[in-house]
Amino acid sequence: MADYLKGLFAGQKAAPSPASEDDFADFAGAPDPSPASISPITPQAATAQGAAPTSSTEVVFTRWYRVWERTSPSDFYAEAVILPFIFLLIGIHIWGRRTNKRKAKGWISAHAPALEKEYALVGFGGRKAPTMNDVQPSGMAKSLDSNDLVLPEELVKEKTAQEYLIYATGRQNVAFTDVKITLFKRYNPATLLLEFLFSLIFDTMKAPSERMEATSYAFDGREKDLVPARSAQQQEAIESQAKSRSSIYDQFVFAVVHKDLMRTIRDDRYDISLTSTKDHAKLPIWATTMSESAEVTEKLITPDFVKAVESAGDAFEYLVVTDQPIDKPKKLDDVNPRKRLTLSLRMPSSSQTSAYEATLPIFNFFLRLPDILAQQGHFRPEVSRKIRSVREEEQKKLSKVSEEEKAEERRIESEKKKKEMRDNKLKGMSAEEQRKFLEQERVRSGKKQEKKMARKA
Repeated sequence: MADYLKGLFAGQKAAPSPASEDDFADFAGAPDPSPASISPITPQAATAQGAAPTSSTEVVFTRWYRVWERTSPSDFYAEAVILPFIFLLIGIHIWGRRTNKRKAKGWISAHAPALEKEYALVGFGGRKAPTMNDVQPSGMAKSLDSNDLVLPEELVKEKTAQEYLIYATGRQNVAFTDVKITLFKRYNPATLLLEFLFSLIFDTMKAPSERMEATSYAFDGREKDLVPARSAQQQEAIESQAKSRSSIYDQFVFAVVHKDLMRTIRDDRYDISLTSTKDHAKLPIWATTMSESAEVTEKLITPDFVKAVESAGDAFEYLVVTDQPIDKPKKLDDVNPRKRLTLSLRMPSSSQTSAYEATLPIFNFFLRLPDILAQQGHFRPEVSRKIRSVREEEQKKLSKVSEEEKAEERRIESEKKKKEMRDNKLKGMSAEEQRKFLEQERVRSGKKQEKKMARKA
């Protein structure tokens, strides 16, 4: 036992060296390889080994701010090509916006005297409502009297780079007047060129144009609803003035249109589609009337109006007096009369004030037209009855369409309920009962189809 344990825990004997084979006899006397040196190679050693120099230029290390010593003009060829185009685009954009703004200011400079003569307030401004921060330090009364709440007045408001707005209010027979000036997109020549190109290719696209469109909204006897009153006395004064000088006139649609725009305005505006087109002897040959009645035309074609249209010439596009919506109504609520007057004029190419002398007469006539309508816009009962019948016919069509839509909704709802009842009934049946039920449905549907075919035959 002791000999066994001694043999088990005794030190291991050295393993005998393996016998050399004849195939590796040539390598028996070869020296052991030594590891490669990792010390840097000197330039002389590199030259001695025959290393070829690289083609890259040596980088000159200078101070960080001496850029000219580390670069050359050839490094900026791409920038030299791109930067002029960027500067050109920025310059065109700035020029286009300034040109449009100059034209808008030129228009208001020419028409501001007429607007300020007819209206108590022209432009944007006034007083803004006080906020909580304005009321807390000094109280409500002092905050209302403070001049800090007064907004600076501006006659023209820039909505976009091509659209400018003017607002005027404070006049008898007119609630307010909006003026919109639409100009070319001079700040974006690419878009402007594409719009002109597409207008030549597609008939549905209109060519860009510069125009002024003014719209006046008549009171039509609703002064007490539209004019704000700060006290009961002011409210009574407004009501008494409305009774003494009524702003109500009869409902009708009337327009004088340049013949180049006859088709366009009839297709674009629902209210004009209710009228009939007829030339008038007093108007220039290039203008025509669109009216619901000949009596309306004769009352509104006055000598002053004819002179103003002749003076405007080709700058005149249309003058519309209407109480119907521009877009075709889809509901009965959309047919409610909203009386308004619209004047559209082309903008001259020049931004000088003298360029608007030809269109000033028609613009002044447009501003005074609500007074003419309040005084003379009343026609014979036969004429009013005829105009009213056209509106009633349109209302009947809308009510019929509305009833058909409601009937269709009721039918869909009824079919939905029947389907739910059928599904619930099928769920409570056995497989054999479901088969019989479906077979009966198939037979009934077949008989209905035969009856339909017989009726068609």
